[in-house]
Amino acid sequence: MSDDLCVEFCSWLGAERRAGAKTVETYARDVRAFLVFTGEHTGEVPSVNSLRGLVAGDFRAFLAKAAQAGDINATRARKLSALRTFFRYLKTRHGVDNIALSLIMRPRPKRPLPKALTPEDARAVAFDIGEASDTPAIQARDTALMTLLYGAGLRINEALLMNVGDMPAADDALRVTGKGNKQRIVPLLPVVRQAIAAWLKLHPNPGRSEPMFTGARGGRLNAGVAQKALRDFRRLSNLPEHATPHALRHSFATHLLAGGADLRSIQELLGHASLSTTQRYTDVETSQLMEVWRKTHPRA
Repeated sequence: MSDDLCVEFCSWLGAERRAGAKTVETYARDVRAFLVFTGEHTGEVPSVNSLRGLVAGDFRAFLAKAAQAGDINATRARKLSALRTFFRYLKTRHGVDNIALSLIMRPRPKRPLPKALTPEDARAVAFDIGEASDTPAIQARDTALMTLLYGAGLRINEALLMNVGDMPAADDALRVTGKGNKQRIVPLLPVVRQAIAAWLKLHPNPGRSEPMFTGARGGRLNAGVAQKALRDFRRLSNLPEHATPHALRHSFATHLLAGGADLRSIQELLGHASLSTTQRYTDVETSQLMEVWRKTHPRA
């Protein structure tokens, strides 16, 4: 009976739900695995009646076994989606209304670790990106922008929304407006001030209400232009593909953590609403330490 149900389900999925061949194949594999598990778990051949009587613990047991077999959260979430579609079919065609499946929480995929650059690569981007252009003004502009991103941990849009008048006086910190119009205070290193000062000398219109970083026509610099400049530079300098403007922000946080900064301070500097977001950088630091250990320890 279970094989017949799976065949009928695949036909329904392809014909009535117009699912693609790959989806039908994947869902069929997941549903068959579930039916095999159910037979072993309950001790009876899966049927419409037995599936109607399954409880939340049965579904959790299936997902738990998948986790033990090495399935990551995203894979188990897909299997849960396949089961929900399967039980939707059972309700439509066989009147099976099992609400237990709705009680199962979807496994959350793990957020990827932030990809930071090495200190050497980050400095190369910040100080040498001008090599990607032959125009002195663009060289100064791109150097100032990338130095600001790495030296202050700004998001690219936060930097590009700055006006000339937002640049603080000597010894004052920069006031940054981040997500949700939330403001934070970020100190500026002397090297950042020097790079911005060099750019302002070549700025086409350095009035206080004018954009800090301008494009070729004098308007506010587009993020895509800055990203392309960094793409060109990383290929020229043989830097990794994850060398992006946002990677400079990740590098700022990772390198501060490696230097002994506490998470609360890094949270404030980055403008994270939750400390848990900042804590991801501890995983980066740990993974880097493990990589060093694997490469250098004689017993690794």
